[in-house]
Parts: sequence; C-alpha cells; structure tokens
Amino acid sequence: MSDEQDVQDGQEPPHPTERLHRLQRRLAEFAAARGWEPYHTPKNLASALSVEASELVEIFQWLTPEESAKVMERPETAHRVADEVADVLAYLLQFCEVLGVDVMDALAAKIERNELRFPVTGPPASNCHSSE
Repeated sequence: MSDEQDVQDGQEPPHPTERLHRLQRRLAEFAAARGWEPYHTPKNLASALSVEASELVEIFQWLTPEESAKVMERPETAHRVADEVADVLAYLLQFCEVLGVDVMDALAAKIERNELRFPVTGPPASNCHSSE
C-alpha cells in the first residue's frame, strides 16, 4: 500500500521513519522480483551510488552559485534533480539493506559525533565549512 493510499483511506500518513522503511522494503521486493539480488553486492551498490551522485552533480556543474540556488524554479531541471535525488537515495537504501546498516541510526550517531567534534563556541560563522 502506498502512502498516498493511506491518506486517501482517511488514515494518518506514516511516520517518516516508517515511510523510509516501507520504501526500503519496496526496493528490496522490486529487486527480488527481477532476480537482481546477486548483483546487489556492496561494491556494485556503492559504485551505482557514486554514479548517481555524479549525475546529480552534473546538473550543477557549470551553473553559478546564483543559478544553482534557482534550479528548482525551472520545471525541466527540477524534474531532473528530483529524479537523481531519488536514484541516490534508492541506491543508498539498498546499500544499507545489504549491509544491515540502519540509515536513521547511522545518521543520528554521525550528527552526535559531529556535535561533539564541532561544539558551538560563539555566533555562527558565515564562511566556515565542514571540510575546513
């Protein structure tokens, strides 16, 4: 059952974590129905994830910062961005499924480590990036 069906039936939409798990199950069922599991190795999924992330980067490659901030205002680029984001997320979820990584727990743990690593020491810095 889709999330849209839940809402149409008058039910509350699922919690975001439950929705993510439902989508992850749908991806696993999609692959299983086509016999793709042998190809869904961690190496292959990591490679596919990288390719899809590169396709997302390609959309922004020659845009100025100002143009990139407006990419969702143009229907043709908004559609491409949404498709590539979906591809990246799909491969990430499949990668996590194969390796038994709970994506929500992993993200929460990473945020906690970053909060300890980068404590707030004053007003927000405007020119500081996480790579610096």
